Amino acid sequence: MTRTDDLSINPESSCLDAYRSSIATQISSSLGIPLSTAYEGVDYGKKGIDFTVAIPRFRLKEKPAILADKVVSEFTPNEYLQSITRDGIFIHYICHTTNLIRTVLKQIYTLSKPTGSHPHGSYGCNNSGSGKQIVIEFSSPNIAKPFHAGHLRSTIIGTFLANLFDANGWKTIRLNYLGDWGKQYGLLAIGFQRYGSEEKLMNNAILHLFEVYVRVNKDVENEKENNPNKFSPTNQEAKELFKKMEDNDKETLDLWKRFRDLSIVEYEKLYRRLNVRFDVYGGESLVKEDLIMDSLEKLISKNLLTKKTERESRIGAAALAAETISDDQDAGDDDQAPDALALDFDQYNLGKPVVQKGDGTTIYILRDIAGARQRYQLYKFDKMIYVIGDQQDLHVRQFFKALSLMEEPFADELEHVNFGKIHGMSSRKGEVKFLSDILDASKEAMLDQMKKNDEKMKDVTDPEYTSDEVGMTCVKIQDMSAKRAHAYTFDLQRMTSFEGDTGAYLQYAHVRLCSVQRKVALDGIISRDNPDLIDTTLLTEPKVRELVFALASYPDVVKTAMKNYEPSTIVSYCFKISHLVSSAWETLIVRGQETELAQARLYVFQCTRSVLASAMRLLSLTPLDRM
Repeated sequence: MTRTDDLSINPESSCLDAYRSSIATQISSSLGIPLSTAYEGVDYGKKGIDFTVAIPRFRLKEKPAILADKVVSEFTPNEYLQSITRDGIFIHYICHTTNLIRTVLKQIYTLSKPTGSHPHGSYGCNNSGSGKQIVIEFSSPNIAKPFHAGHLRSTIIGTFLANLFDANGWKTIRLNYLGDWGKQYGLLAIGFQRYGSEEKLMNNAILHLFEVYVRVNKDVENEKENNPNKFSPTNQEAKELFKKMEDNDKETLDLWKRFRDLSIVEYEKLYRRLNVRFDVYGGESLVKEDLIMDSLEKLISKNLLTKKTERESRIGAAALAAETISDDQDAGDDDQAPDALALDFDQYNLGKPVVQKGDGTTIYILRDIAGARQRYQLYKFDKMIYVIGDQQDLHVRQFFKALSLMEEPFADELEHVNFGKIHGMSSRKGEVKFLSDILDASKEAMLDQMKKNDEKMKDVTDPEYTSDEVGMTCVKIQDMSAKRAHAYTFDLQRMTSFEGDTGAYLQYAHVRLCSVQRKVALDGIISRDNPDLIDTTLLTEPKVRELVFALASYPDVVKTAMKNYEPSTIVSYCFKISHLVSSAWETLIVRGQETELAQARLYVFQCTRSVLASAMRLLSLTPLDRM
């Protein structure tokens, strides 16, 4: 999905806006077009060219070649623009190098200082979303089940989006919508009665409840296999227990709440490790009952519901088996009553999703509809994003359509940010691995790599912490390197390598930038606090100009990511900067140089480190200074 929000021109937060404005002013004057139209026509140029304008895009009557000649003949160099060339119908501009380097580095240095609202500085940020509020639902694991691959991607991408909207001036509400309701919790309660251990529950609630859940599900399977009618007494008992939950039976709800609270404690430990936070822990269970019933009545009043027979339900469940809605999908239960109520969406090619079973229990889609209404009542959001895997595309389209047909005022402000699968995160037996185990494996792989260099290990004060952070960086970068829609295969060996564009390489690039300042301090070179005391005219190397122009583009990269919601946009930028720095080390030597030149080059590396760290934090990474 591509956004087209107007991102304002602001040279105070992005130097290149001033350079583009200068080009636009001259184009506007030469061609007699509005300044805003001219500005929109200024694009980044190819390698060796700063900006390019394609004359045909303005759709003027005169021939583009004649208009291009006019623009070139009327060009006037100024503090922003150094030269102009024409390549057919394209006009190429080169910025004033000395001023570009000076103004860009000073802006980065100044805006990278911490403030009350931006503890790591504000370079790359803008206020385009000022006064707007967004709710982002992401992660959303199911209580008592492993934090699996789909939840990992939702967590990583959702955190990135929340950071991105923060950087664009929005007030962001990070919401974790837990899967904490449904018949499976009745099944879990029965399982705990049979196989539960208080000691194991207190030690690791999620792991133990999952073990219990697997065992009681095995009981159900065995009962069905041994019954000619495929009847399971345990399954029937679970349905009755869930009905008691919906009827607010205190004893049943107290046990469920205990499971939920203990699970959240375990999840919060994992989120802290992942550098992820939430403002709200919601869940299906917290959707108000009166709003659920009101939503049902509204659907009825809008003539959006139909009765669904048991046969239709069975066929529908089979047809949708490949498009799993959630770990606790209950729409296709084999106990579906003939008089279930369903949304009649056949005319929209969206099927007939059930909203209420014949026994009166509600289905998750109705709770999603009511939940969206409840959030709007609470937050009056300007936008709400659901970060959910593409396996649930149909489900999301269904409940978005329902809200639209219900004429909810916020229906057009809902967005689904989806993503492909992760393959290779299961054991050889096909069992889902816990995320904590995967992170531990990544940590161990990085610790083994670090131990191979005894000299560098001596500089690391906390190898356990450092290896854990690098390992998580590897996991996250592998996830965010490709487009969201692309599925990928989890490859521990490849992702923890220092070869190629990996998380380990990215952390190493930042660490090396940090080490420059430490090393030159040994020679008595201490970076100056006042950038006006640094002579940037000494920075004449082509590599400096290329690097500085890339640094200047960071605010635009953030705006681009805001349009496409792609973490890969920022990841690619991080590697671009890392590669540019890597190629500059041999020519931009700091140690052993004359003081003023050393100060100027150190200044470049300081600003580069600040921008790279900012981009890494946007990706929810923790930039390291030693490894």
